[in-house]
Amino acid sequence: MRPVTVLIPVLISVLSVSSPSDSRLLATDAPWRRHTIDHSSRGADGVRLADANGDGHLDITTGWEEGGIIRVYLNPGPQSVTLKWPAVTVGKVKSPEDAVFADLDGDGAVDVVSSCEGKTRTMFIHWAPSDGADYLRESAWTTQAIPCTQSSQMWMFALPLDVDGLSGIDVVVGSKGNNGSIGWLESPADPRDISAWKYHRLRDSGWIMSLIARDMDDDGDDDVIASDRKGPNRRVLWLENPGQTANQSHADWTEHRIGGDDSETMFIDVHSPREQPDSPPTEIFSATKPIEMRLFMRASVSSGWQTRRLLIDDNASIGTAKSVRIADVDLNDKPDIVYSCEQADGQKHGVFWFSPSEKRFHRHPISGPEGVKFDLLQLVDLDADGDLDVITCEERANLGVIWYENPTR
Repeated sequence: MRPVTVLIPVLISVLSVSSPSDSRLLATDAPWRRHTIDHSSRGADGVRLADANGDGHLDITTGWEEGGIIRVYLNPGPQSVTLKWPAVTVGKVKSPEDAVFADLDGDGAVDVVSSCEGKTRTMFIHWAPSDGADYLRESAWTTQAIPCTQSSQMWMFALPLDVDGLSGIDVVVGSKGNNGSIGWLESPADPRDISAWKYHRLRDSGWIMSLIARDMDDDGDDDVIASDRKGPNRRVLWLENPGQTANQSHADWTEHRIGGDDSETMFIDVHSPREQPDSPPTEIFSATKPIEMRLFMRASVSSGWQTRRLLIDDNASIGTAKSVRIADVDLNDKPDIVYSCEQADGQKHGVFWFSPSEKRFHRHPISGPEGVKFDLLQLVDLDADGDLDVITCEERANLGVIWYENPTR
């Protein structure tokens, strides 16, 4: 599958001709064709990707919040991708907010970790069957609550990451509400010994939306970038990983402020310069309530962060901010902005994209007015035609797990 290509320097040059504090995004055309992967349950809430069966295609896991199930969808490949995907319910849990792939026990079978809020307030591991032939057999999966998380916090998002270099993949987690935090779950010597998992708190938080692993200080290990949308500690930030040896002693992680203290930041997207894709990020985009974007920029690892507001014109015809992605949507070698919304009631649009043109951006529909509450965006060339399609979910009109076919090619 074609990776997302990012051309941020071009975007920066477009923005630089506008005013120093904000830039206007202008509206203009037909929605993209929508394909349904699944709408058999209620409240699809986020899509996370990985190649779960090793066939070279990205698969999906999703938690259905109102339906109370966690599902996996195996990508059937470009020839069948417009049809409903082969799927399996890997576990039944109440109020799931997030589900993510990770082979926690290292047996080669990709498991799923779910985060639950509501009254459940617990994280779960859904253990995959070791025999790949059983991957789509529901009865072959086993679900276990992680005791150290049980009934403790309203868990919102999880990021598999080997923090201490010891037993296996650990999990960085974020929550919301009273006692909200960012922390990490330490994998024990035997990851299947569920009672031996331990939680280490790193930071108090109000409502974690994003957790992204990137090396921010160029020291060779992954730090964690986060967006916290509520409370006295709300902001876009990064937590400095002290290193695997220090983490074996449960060392503190230093917090670095990026920006957004004065706003409600939703999902973020992180990028490095095009000519150095593996270098530390210098640009972070946020979807910001009620309906705007923010661009956080730094010149180098040692530089401070600057903020540019990107205000959206004609915002009466779109919902409120949820997710943002940066990529070349129309294959003109310039970066575009893909955006999703919630509260897109009536004739409002919930997913759309912007193309830059000198001082302004032109808005183009993706979803049209169908759908109300969309979520995290993923950009993948699903039909192998050379352009990036959009994967997301919608949980109010129950469009479910869906993808929009890019018409460029």
